[in-house]
Order: sequence, then C-alpha cells, then structure tokens
Amino acid sequence: MSASRRNPPSAGGDVPFQFTVSPDFSPRLAPGWYVFNTWLQRAIGEAMHLELYPSFEAQRAAIRADGVDLIYANPFDASMILREHGFRAIAAPAERPDEALIVARRSHPAATVKELGPGLRVAQTADPDVNTICAILLEPADIVAAELPTRTVDSYVLVARDLIEGHADIGFFLEEAYNQLSKVVTDDLHPIGRSQIHVVRHVLLAGPRLEPFALDLTTALVAMHEDERGRSIAAGIGVRRFERLDEEEIEFMIDLVDTLIARPA
Repeated sequence: MSASRRNPPSAGGDVPFQFTVSPDFSPRLAPGWYVFNTWLQRAIGEAMHLELYPSFEAQRAAIRADGVDLIYANPFDASMILREHGFRAIAAPAERPDEALIVARRSHPAATVKELGPGLRVAQTADPDVNTICAILLEPADIVAAELPTRTVDSYVLVARDLIEGHADIGFFLEEAYNQLSKVVTDDLHPIGRSQIHVVRHVLLAGPRLEPFALDLTTALVAMHEDERGRSIAAGIGVRRFERLDEEEIEFMIDLVDTLIARPA
C-alpha cells in the first residue's frame, strides 16, 4: 500500500505512525526504545507505534510495503531509504560514528588481523556496510572475505554465540553492538581489527506521512539533552545527544557507503 493511499495523520486518526529501529541495536536497549517512542508521541502530539523487527530483511520488507514512517537506520539502509522511498534525514546521534570490528574468541591465537591464517569461518549479520568494512579490514592479511565459509545470523548476539560455541573463527560486528554485549559474553572474545572511518553513522529518517511534523521532530530531538528527563531518555537508547544533519553531510555519507558497497570483492 503506497504512502499516498494511507490515511492522513491526525490527532484522532486510527492509523498511528509506524516507528522502527535498525535490528543491530542491543536487545538490552529495547525498553529504552519504547520509552523513547512515548517521548516522540508527546513531542508531536500524534500516535506512534514502535515495531522492532527480528531481522534486517523483515524490516526492509516493511519499508518496501510503506509500513514505516520513522526509522533509526543504519548507514546502508539510510542510503537506500533516502534514495528510493522519499524519506528525509531529521537528526543523528552526535559524536557517535559507526565503526566495525573483527572479533575472535579469546582463545584464538591471532591478536591482530595480520596474524590470521587460512581456513577461517565467519559469522556475520545481514548488515552490508559492516560486512563490507570488515572485508576491507581483512585485506592486509591477503584474505578475501567473499571466499570464506560464512554463516549469516539475525543479530550480533548470535554472532557472539557462534564464536563462543566454536561455529566460527571470526565475527563481524558493529562496534556499538559489540560494546553493548554483556561482560560475561565479551570476556570470551577479543577484537583483533577496528575500522577508523569516522563519518558514517545511524540516522533518524522521516517518511512522507511524517513530513508535516519533521521540523518539530528535529527541533525536539536536538533539544532533548537540555533537560534531565530528555538526557535520561536519550541515555536509555545509548545516545548522549542528537544533532541536525545538513544535506551536504548526509549526501557525503551516502556516497561513501555506496562506494564501500560497490567495491569489487
């Protein structure tokens, strides 16, 4: 169903806006996202339903079906959503770039990527930008990621489990997701490679139905750290504060992500 055929938003309407979050967030932050969703509803005076999808593909299917009005998107999906679905960037977490990690079991003999040998098995999610960046990180060891046996799972928690249980030798992680794993888990793991790209990050994107409220959302988001309650809610989703994104910045990020994805394997 296209956005143009959906009921228009109204304070008393029976079709709430649909909000979702990239599946790469830590499950430990799920309660925080529900609190944040309540805050969003109060910020614009409209109903907002939070739907947390179990996988990247399930979420992308909802986007293709016009079932998402607001999304906290990873950089790869942000590129696709902005260019193909008429969304606009309204804010992003400040000072929190998305970096990728290559992680091994604590008992693995390699302390760095260059020390990795042949016969590796990889665990990863379906997060293309993280997987592409990690593939680049493997290049100094003359390892071609596309040639490795790879197991793709629905979450970074499952990537960690595959490493700990010995189903994989290395795992590809979003650094933020790795840092949100419990100490019990990370005690059995250790990062052996990290990207330093600095300029790609998750962004909040608003769809066509939310266009009348986009400016109000941005204004509320960039000011939410100015009071104690707002800071607490932002901290509950792992954000210190939000900031505006200008068009040049978001276009640069999209172009960079597209360049990474388009690199030959």
